[in-house]
Amino acid sequence: QVQLIESGGGLVQAGGSLRLSCAASGRTFSTYTMGWFRQTPGKEREFVGRIHWSGSSTYYADSVKGRFTISRDNAKNTMYLQMNILKPEDSAVYYCAVERPTGWGSWGRGTQVTVSS
Repeated sequence: QVQLIESGGGLVQAGGSLRLSCAASGRTFSTYTMGWFRQTPGKEREFVGRIHWSGSSTYYADSVKGRFTISRDNAKNTMYLQMNILKPEDSAVYYCAVERPTGWGSWGRGTQVTVSS
């Protein structure tokens, strides 16, 4: 069972940048496609992007395409989310997850990102 811990959130001004990390326990991290999601109060969790287990391909939601970049270091069991040109509407709790045949799982506790205007 993979356990995930997100970190790196904080308060940033609009136009600024943040890098989130998702640290995973377990030896099978490198075999999983991983994803980032975000959620604001009263709304459903929103898909942000995902990265193939090899790191060879990524896919992003239209709302973040061109501004956010997902990467991973399998040797460190860590995935990253580089967020640039942040907007107030990017404010949310950000979560990472593992993609399994049954769907996304092993959710972390999240890290808060707040973008001030």
